[in-house]
Amino acid sequence: MSTIRGRGRSLEIGIDRALAAATVEIRGQLEERPAFFRGSRAVANFGLVETDAAGLVAFRDVLADFGITLDAVSGVESLAPLLAQLDLAYLGAAPGGEVAAIPRPRARRSLALSNGVRPLVADFAGARADLAARRTEREAAALERRTAVATPVASAGVTIPATPNSAPAGVSTLYHRGTLRGGQTLHNLGNIIVIGDVNPGAELIASGDVVVFGSLRGVAHAGAQGDPSARVVALELAPTQLRIATMIAAADGDAGESGPAHAYILGDRIAIVPHAAADLGRREVIV
Repeated sequence: MSTIRGRGRSLEIGIDRALAAATVEIRGQLEERPAFFRGSRAVANFGLVETDAAGLVAFRDVLADFGITLDAVSGVESLAPLLAQLDLAYLGAAPGGEVAAIPRPRARRSLALSNGVRPLVADFAGARADLAARRTEREAAALERRTAVATPVASAGVTIPATPNSAPAGVSTLYHRGTLRGGQTLHNLGNIIVIGDVNPGAELIASGDVVVFGSLRGVAHAGAQGDPSARVVALELAPTQLRIATMIAAADGDAGESGPAHAYILGDRIAIVPHAAADLGRREVIV
């Protein structure tokens, strides 16, 4: 699948198939939001794809139709003289890692992992979050030992340690204002709130809840540390992939839940219901 993603102040366009087919695919992506990239400058990564001058001109013209200026191209050496004729810079052969990193379409599927499995894959930062959680627990225990002072509780006839002066660091709510484009990711040990849209290719990973005041069309993972009570809430919920704790659900080709909706774990699957059906006080859903 050909991709368009932000890279600094410019765009990077990845091509992984014949340029004529990729040009049609890129036009289709741009037509979804025709003014979104207007005024941008771009570089293209052709990988191992070869083409002729006519193909390059057609590709450049499609970008120009949507206000995007093509500055340079990386790819096979045979592109260099053709690019010179069009006053475009040649960036050399594309590094193998970048070509391999271009996303490939995957079969759509819906599956559930057993309760004993924890999400520790690198792309969801599970391992790093596990280390952070264990470090926070050790720091909290050490602080409690240093500051514990027996406090009487007359009604129960027992004693409890004094409350620490500060809460353990690292657990918070991450607040992001603005649209997340494809390739952008937000990670947080706690909750994530986004005021804006989350486009396809963007990712939200939180150990708590994920709330989007806009359209959620990317990947969302709530309860990434195994919290089955976590939720994903959005004004328009149409993710390409949805995870809550150890449960995974992939898009099935429809437009998703229309209007504000909640996603939560119901039994052995992820359920999505309209906002009006959600009981927020009890973190349960009335269907």
